[in-house]
Formats: sequence, C-alpha cells, structure tokens
Amino acid sequence: MAMDRREVVQTGLVAGLAACLPSSPSLARAEAPGQSGASLGVCYYPEQWPRSYWADDAAEMARRGITFVRIGEFDWSLIEPEAGRFDWQWLDEAMTTLGRAGLKVVMGTPTATPPKWLVDRFPDILPVAEDGAVRNFGSRRHCTLSSERYWAESRRIVSAIVERYGRHPALAGWQIDNELGCHDTVMSWGPVDLAAWKRWLVKKYKTIAALNEAWGTSFWSMQLTTFDEVILPVRAVTETAPAARMDYRRFSSEQLVAYAAMQGALIRAGSPGRFVTTNAMAFFPDFDHFALGREVDFMSWDSYPLGHTAEYLSEESELRRYARTGHPDVPAFNHDLMRGASGGRAFWIMEQQPGPVNWSPWNGVPEPGMVRTWIWEAFAHGAATVSMFRWRQARFAQEEMHAGLNRPDRKISPGGIEAEQVHRELVRLGPLRPAGRAPVALIFDYESVWYAKVQPQGADFNATLLAFAFYSALRRHGFDIDFVPPGASLEGYRLVVAPMLAMPRPDAVAALAASKAVTLFGPRTGSKTPDVHIPDDLPPGPLQGLLPMKVTQVGSMRPGLTEKVEGDGLAGHIVHWREWLETDLPALATFADGEKAVVAAGRHIYVAGWPDAGLLDGLVAHAARMAGLAPIALPADVRVRRRGDLMFASNYGATAQPAPAQAGARFVLGEATIAPHSVSAWRIS
Repeated sequence: MAMDRREVVQTGLVAGLAACLPSSPSLARAEAPGQSGASLGVCYYPEQWPRSYWADDAAEMARRGITFVRIGEFDWSLIEPEAGRFDWQWLDEAMTTLGRAGLKVVMGTPTATPPKWLVDRFPDILPVAEDGAVRNFGSRRHCTLSSERYWAESRRIVSAIVERYGRHPALAGWQIDNELGCHDTVMSWGPVDLAAWKRWLVKKYKTIAALNEAWGTSFWSMQLTTFDEVILPVRAVTETAPAARMDYRRFSSEQLVAYAAMQGALIRAGSPGRFVTTNAMAFFPDFDHFALGREVDFMSWDSYPLGHTAEYLSEESELRRYARTGHPDVPAFNHDLMRGASGGRAFWIMEQQPGPVNWSPWNGVPEPGMVRTWIWEAFAHGAATVSMFRWRQARFAQEEMHAGLNRPDRKISPGGIEAEQVHRELVRLGPLRPAGRAPVALIFDYESVWYAKVQPQGADFNATLLAFAFYSALRRHGFDIDFVPPGASLEGYRLVVAPMLAMPRPDAVAALAASKAVTLFGPRTGSKTPDVHIPDDLPPGPLQGLLPMKVTQVGSMRPGLTEKVEGDGLAGHIVHWREWLETDLPALATFADGEKAVVAAGRHIYVAGWPDAGLLDGLVAHAARMAGLAPIALPADVRVRRRGDLMFASNYGATAQPAPAQAGARFVLGEATIAPHSVSAWRIS
C-alpha cells in the first residue's frame, strides 16, 4: 500500500522511502515576516557569554534596530547533556531575556551537532568519507542522514524543543538544522548508506533487470543478479558507472529533503503560526534547493561575499580586483536562486558577513561601506530580513577569527556601525514593496550540475560556474533575473536562458515548447537521457523539435586554449568546451575553421560551446533585442536591481559612478553619483 507523506515522515524509513515522497506545491506556506518590508536580524550565542551580558546585549540589539535573533542551532549537548536528561533553565532564561527586550526569536533545531554521548552510544550515525574513513566527532555535521537511528534521535530532540518552546510568545519561527550538507556531507559512503540506497533503488527500479538496463551493466561485465549485490559506486579500480553515480546523487538529495520535511512536520504540528525555514549556502548544488524550498515556508541562505568569491572564482585578475568587495554578481546569483527556491517569494539572509571571516583561503577586511552595500543589495533582490552573523566575535574555538557586529571587548565593530546605519535608513525609507516578476528567467538544473560532476569530460567543467557566467552577462546588461527549475511554467517571461539542460525531461521540454519567449541555450543541452545515455538521435535529444540539429562531436579545452568566434554583432571566444554541429540552421556566428558556433531556429538560439565574457555579452544583447528588452548601460563595477517602485544601484568599484537614473529622478538612498563601495536608490514609475 502506498504511504502518504505523513506516514512516511512518522515511520522515518529514510532512504528507502525518500523516493516516494511527493512534491508539495499545495503546501500551505507561512508568510515570511517582512514580505512587504525589510528588517534586520542577528545570530546570537548566549551560551558562549556570561549571563550578566544577556540583558545588556538584548537591550542593545533592540536599540540598534534588530528585530529577529537566531539562537540554539548548535546546542544539543547543552539542552540534553545526558541521554534523556534535559537542561532547559539557561535556554528559558535566554528566551525570556530576548522577549522582554521586544526581540523575536528564531529557534534553530540542533541536529547539525549531535553530542558526544550520542555518538558513543550509536557510532553508526557517523558519516563515512569517500575513501572509507569514518568522519569523527569533534566539529559539526558528524552524522549521516541515511541512519534510521539518527532520524529517530532527531525526531526526539526536535519534538522536545518544539514541545517546550513551540508556543512561546517570543518565538517567531524555526530554522531547520544548520547549513544542511555543508562540509561535503550530503553524501556518505558507509554500510548504513549502502542499505538505505538499496531500498531507494528497489523503490525506483522494481526489478534488477530495469536497474541493469539503466546503468548499462553490460559494459565491463557489471551485471547484477539481485539488489543484494548492489555496492556503493566508489573506491573501485577506476571509474564506476555514470548512471549509478547519478542515482547516488539523486538518492542523497532526496534523502536530505525528506529529513528536512520530517522536522518541518514536527514543528508545524507543535508550533502553529510560526514560520519554518532553513539556511542554505552559496554555490552549493549538492542537493536540489527547489525541492527543499517546497518543504519550508521560505528559504534562507548565508551570504559571505568575500569568502565565496575567493572560494569559487578562479580568474586571478577578478580575485585581486574584488578581494575586499566580493564579485558584484556572487551574492546576487545566490539571492535570486534562493528567491526562486522560495517560489518567487521573499527569502531571508540568515547569516550576513559583517567583516573578515575565518574559513576562506585568504580572509580580507571588507572595504568601508561594503557591509552596508551587501545588506541593501539583499533587500533589493527581495530579501525580507537580513540577519547578521554574529552579534559578537567569539573569544575562543573554531570561529574566534570571525568578525561580528561587536568586537570581543563588547565594543561595536565597523560592520556593526554600517548595520546600524542601514537600520536608520530603513526607518526613513519605510516599507518596501515585494519584488515582482523579472523579465528574464534562468533555468537552473541541479541534475545538470550533478551530471557535469559525474562526467565532466574536462577537468575544469563546472556547470554552476557556467550558469554564473550566463547570469553575470545578464546582470552586466542591467536585467533582473528569476531562477526557475526545469519544467516550471515560463509564461510571462520575455527571455529565457538555459545555460545547461543536460537531460531534459518531458515537463521541461513541454514548458519550453509552450513558451513564447526568446530562448538562449548553452552547451551540452539535451546531451544525455535521464539514465545518462547518449540520446538515440544524438544531442539535443528531445529538444530537436525546437532545435533541429545534431551535436556530432564535443571536445574539452585546456586552460589557455580558446576558439575564436565571429559573426554579425557577435565576437569573442569559446573556452573550456566546444561542439561540432550538423544542421541546416543559419549561423549567427562561426568558428575560425568555418564550423557553426551559434545557430538560431526562430526564437531559439544555441551556442556550441562555453562562451567567454565578450561572446556572452554579444549573445545576451542579441537575444534581448529579439525579445524587445532594452539593456541598461552600466559601468563595469555597477549593478542594478528593481524592487517594486525602487531601483537600486550598487557600486563595487573604487571610483564614483553615475547612477543610471532618468533625469529628475527622486533619490531615496544615496545620490545621483554613487560613491565607491556604496549604494543608491531612486523611485521609478
């Protein structure tokens, strides 16, 4: 008998039933506080400071304009110091103290940090690394979500906290866990993971013959005769089956989402009227954020522009140029993705960088003005709340080098001064209207990202960074962008960009066929079936009805190698990846060897490779003209974003720049000349 969602969650049969959890578009979502406004929050760790500080801290938070305070997300061992023995007194006092100051509490469930006694009692909850080594206690995220035991313990601690505080008058909402999957923990590779994966595979394939067909086990004599023979696709002599590795990523993503859904169900049952969110991370595609977003009221994410720029971008000139500001499109990309994962609704920044951090390869100090600029840019992209990390810099432990709104000596930090300035500006400006629908949709496909990890074919092929390259070109032209999952309705969009849609399923093909938008497709689109096979009729497979062509050869390119591309209004280079096309479609641009580099079929445009910035600028401008969209001429370090009746412009550069405003515009923030490392905003009709 098929189980419904409630029964699945209550039984906790994690991985074996993850695949049968349906999506929940009808899930009743609570409004994100501040949907039509903007507020500030902060992350606070009362357990790390003398109790004599707490009341003063709370009063000072309120004075500086803080509305929301997140607590509790790492406190399992303090709440339950021994199995079954709870110590609520300190947390009761913290809740009372914050509430008396008029602050609203966001309670984190502490499942990211199982206590030592739990690990000692149930060592099989520990995750296992790809090399087979157990990842031990001593930091955080030391658990595998494949463990039924860990699910049971998570249900127990979450239920206890919800029972204690679910109706507390100071409680505004809940954060599920903390940074689910961080530190490379979406996938684990131990015995409990294998058992859970086998159950998932039985649910998906039903018969071992179907699995063999999907995985292509006739290759290299990999046939299996029963599901009991399945092993983890890791630690083999050489490459394991690509389809098996894709399935393991799907399984791991679905398992994580199901785990969050379990916690959300417990919270909603015991804490009515409070919102449920969880905090994601930048450029972290190891699980499907659109799927997770359907299980919460809205998504949050943790914004660290300097660290994210240093960790994820590789162009040395950009790393130097933006070392103390962050790349101007890095926070924006993730703002728009999380708004998309929230169903187009307001999202939260749960952790906003307030100064230097401790975890990046190099940890610079933000340029004066950038903390304020980052906060305002988040609001411009539709954030309801920006919560600063953290109230005070810790004096000890792993994050003692991470800045806060206050220094360890209890004096305000430079970032704290800028956050306080934002509060005064918010009071003066008043409520912000919700962010409306953008004219441009970017299809972001997690399965394509996973596929490019499974079969990159080139060591530096990163599908997330390919999407970022297309996104950055759109931003350089002044366009607002909505992120949508494959298969979502594209109605109302003028321009659709699909940087890589590797294995389009029928709903995605149908949505693209129904769209009246101009569509720009990137490389490797339609290159595989969902089973990671080459389509019978070659790429772009099921999209040949829109793009009548075949990709006959592909080649990856070493760093430094480029292929020149020229056409009418198009000029630049292909880098990383090139394709050869067989088609009668007219060429908008060609390679130096005469092969077609960019082709068009009506309103559908395809680029046969990874375009560099120059070529992307030309492609975006061409597609925008076809769509009847007018770009905005922007200086190199300036970006714009509309929210309601306001246009915001952020200047990441070291020199003042003119705002791209109409004559006589009424500025409500900043001036017509945008100061270095600053932001301006003006009313638009």
